[in-house]
Amino acid sequence: MIDQLAQLLELRNAVTLLVAISVFVTILTLAAPIMQGDKLRARMKSVSNERQRMRAGRTADLQQTSRLRERPKGTVAQIVETLNLRKLFEAEASRKRLREAGLRSEKHLVTFLAIRLIAPLVAGAIVFIYSSTVFADSVAPPMRLTAMMFGVIAGFYLPNLFLKNMVSRRQQSIQGAWADALDLLLICVESGMSIEAAFKRVALEIGAQSVPLAEELTLTNAELSYLGDRIKAFDNLGKRTGLESVKSVTTSLIQSERYGTPVGNALRVLAQENRDMRMMLAEKKAAALPPKLTVPMVLFFLPVIFIVLLGPAAIQVMDIKATP
Repeated sequence: MIDQLAQLLELRNAVTLLVAISVFVTILTLAAPIMQGDKLRARMKSVSNERQRMRAGRTADLQQTSRLRERPKGTVAQIVETLNLRKLFEAEASRKRLREAGLRSEKHLVTFLAIRLIAPLVAGAIVFIYSSTVFADSVAPPMRLTAMMFGVIAGFYLPNLFLKNMVSRRQQSIQGAWADALDLLLICVESGMSIEAAFKRVALEIGAQSVPLAEELTLTNAELSYLGDRIKAFDNLGKRTGLESVKSVTTSLIQSERYGTPVGNALRVLAQENRDMRMMLAEKKAAALPPKLTVPMVLFFLPVIFIVLLGPAAIQVMDIKATP
């Protein structure tokens, strides 16, 4: 009787736990869109602030990009400067990757360099403490030190992996909407708009599809307005995105600005090339789908099929053997 009551209580606790998890997931799903906010408005506000900083920094020579960056101050900045982390962690390469991830401020660079210094120490300490407390009886001290070294190595590469993931997601968003943006840009240019007005209009229209692309186009429009060299503004767009498709368009815009060639014909050809490229990528993914489905079919579909087909026959054979 006591065992049955204990089993009933365990079953009731399991059901209660499952119900609580289901309610929590449902509430989180319903509340996520409300808590998410308007990403487009936040991005546009960030770009507007960047434009205001560019306008404030316009004194004598707008070609010097150092005027557009504010030197960070504080403990983190002092640690970076004291330990010379800019040279140790190759600050220029990190700045390029941060720019591709949409993090353009000098404060972001200093924070990232500090994280690259702190992350290995924190990861190693967490692994050592965890192995010394949870597995204190089963793990020898040399193995704990080995696990701590693996934690330090993982912590060293973790910030770069996180930044690479951010860059990849941002580039995917830009690449997915770039062909449509080129079509809109071609329509605006052929209708008689200037390139600044075309960029501004396309940024407003493409924001519903890709917020990062709208942000980049708005920032390019601001640079075209305030930078003394328009070619530098187009070149910055290609560097910030890090995509070959965007760089080809900026190269055409640079040639048009330098030699006075018409932009419409080049944009029409580039838009068609981007459409063809996107179709080729879709066909490539479709062609790679059958090999990817082979393992799930072998693991999940074929056993079920064998059970359905051979199950009745096996039951009949067992009944025949059981009959005296």
